[in-house]
Amino acid sequence: MEDRNENIEYFAHETAIIDDGCKIASGTKIWHFTHIMKDCQIGKGCNLGQNVVISPQVVLGQNVKVQNNVSIYTGVVCEDDVFLGPSMVFTNVINPRSAVNRRDQYMRTVVKKGASIGANATIVCGNDIGEYALIGAGAVVTKEVPNFALLVGNPAKQIGWVSEYGHRLEFDVNGKAICPESKEEYLLINETVSKVNE
Repeated sequence: MEDRNENIEYFAHETAIIDDGCKIASGTKIWHFTHIMKDCQIGKGCNLGQNVVISPQVVLGQNVKVQNNVSIYTGVVCEDDVFLGPSMVFTNVINPRSAVNRRDQYMRTVVKKGASIGANATIVCGNDIGEYALIGAGAVVTKEVPNFALLVGNPAKQIGWVSEYGHRLEFDVNGKAICPESKEEYLLINETVSKVNE
């Protein structure tokens, strides 16, 4: 990654604000009225929509897509290929109070590779989102999310499993399912989904 003042290879709209100490990799696009705060790390090929706030020390992997009106708070890590839908919300303190400073109590939340979080969903801090999980629009996540899980509702409940391509998986009696788009095979064993290696 390149420091913001060295060899800049990313695009930032003229209304964007990028604080000192950020590392932003090539191919990233930062759109209108977005604020990247100090000491953030943003990987290659990310796209940050309008009115996005990236708080200090946030880490985004490669190819992370952040839609309009999303704030990513200190303590959040998004791995590669994460999608954050419009106006979705992270928190970083479990019991916030205006009169009590809890900056030393920010909780870590990891959104793992390939996961997608729908529009207006809320992720309560400290609950990691598994690889390729899909969180439905408006869901409120209050617990850990397994890899490939499909969650909807408030509070969010798991209603099934999805493939890496985001399609609902229908498992047969042997615990096997095929993604209708990629044709890749998945196994469900003891409430854990894995992709069959080729």
